[in-house]
Amino acid sequence: MTQPTDKAVTDSAEGLMPLAHDRLNAQPFPLSVSVAIFWLSFMCFVAVVGPSLMPYAFTAIDLKARLSLPFTSLHWLGTDELGRDVFSRLVISIRISLLVSFVATIISATFGTLLGFLAAHYRGWVEQTVLILADFQASIPFLIFALAVLAFFGNTLTLFILLMGIYGWERYARIARGLAIAANSQGYAAAVRQLGASPIRIYLGHILPNTASTLIVSMTLVFPEIILLESGLSFLGLGVQPPMTSLGNMVGYGREYLTRAPWILLAPATTIVLTTLSVSILGDWLRDRLDPTLK
Repeated sequence: MTQPTDKAVTDSAEGLMPLAHDRLNAQPFPLSVSVAIFWLSFMCFVAVVGPSLMPYAFTAIDLKARLSLPFTSLHWLGTDELGRDVFSRLVISIRISLLVSFVATIISATFGTLLGFLAAHYRGWVEQTVLILADFQASIPFLIFALAVLAFFGNTLTLFILLMGIYGWERYARIARGLAIAANSQGYAAAVRQLGASPIRIYLGHILPNTASTLIVSMTLVFPEIILLESGLSFLGLGVQPPMTSLGNMVGYGREYLTRAPWILLAPATTIVLTTLSVSILGDWLRDRLDPTLK
């Protein structure tokens, strides 16, 4: 009986590696990830088409129906202290909270990534300035900073979104800087540079696509933090201002009726918990899937 040669063993192992890789990629989503994706998809659906399905205007007042119990034919989630329909207000709150969190996350990621690439490209005093600004941003209690800005400049939805967009940019800057420095030392970036490509083309067309997975994972980690920050500021009365409403705004108003009408607070609070938990679960799963050191 002949023994297999080393080359045959090697060829056999190389043939099995793609098969194992395909099986790994063919694995179904874990149950927790599937539930998280379903919930986030449902929240996006509510934010987009929910207002057209609201039974009442979210600002409509009916004092005769104030503090009505939930699960009735007229008010699915009950009413608040002014007789406003909680379900209608919850739909608008989901839209506003997701809008603020999503736009703020995009602003933070874009600003931080841009500064990180600038630091990696120019090095020297530019890099030191970016790192000092990142350290300064990380050392400031952002909630106190936000309270000071909103108290001094007033509060509009645009200013509030821009303020939320400042949160967390230093994380993207550090990550983008490190990844860009590593990419510049690798062959593909140097080869494109030798062909005469401009720095913008190198960073946006080659380095950014190769570092996007790590940045996307970072976005999924910052996104729930911005949701909670927006909710906290709205809870304190310095977030989204009436007549507009948000999830934190609803929790803030509902705390005074926790013993008499807990449904006013429980509906938005449950939405906040489930949404942030779903984004965190999805972020952890993406980190495990996109991290090349785990493959």
